[in-house]
Amino acid sequence: MQDADIEQVLAIENSVYPHPWSRGNFLDSLASGYEAWVVREPTFKLAGYFLAMPVVDEMHLLNISVRADLQGQGLGRRLLDRVGALARGQGMTSILLEVRPSNQRALAVYERYGYVRIGLRKAYYPATGGAREDAIVMRLCL
Repeated sequence: MQDADIEQVLAIENSVYPHPWSRGNFLDSLASGYEAWVVREPTFKLAGYFLAMPVVDEMHLLNISVRADLQGQGLGRRLLDRVGALARGQGMTSILLEVRPSNQRALAVYERYGYVRIGLRKAYYPATGGAREDAIVMRLCL
């Protein structure tokens, strides 16, 4: 992912999440040198992306998204494969992520991939009407 990708990334982010990351979140992640990757269609149109932060011996998957019209076609798995390859290549022992309990589709994908639930972060995510939603913490041991 590069700065030039941000407009397309934001378009996907805003279309698939009720509480999307801001432009600043993405730019800060790029400036921090986090792992930031995109997948494109053969026409070079952005199809999905992820951002991950290496922390000591663990990769923290911060954001992963696939364009809504392309979901269910294996792109998310390809992105997860890339996260795993990067983590292994850097000598990481696991990948950690948070997911909303209300995001049943993502939970199912992560569990099929081998992630296990290891904890709960109370009131982690913003929710509708100023409320907060918990986050399920999941880990994949490499």
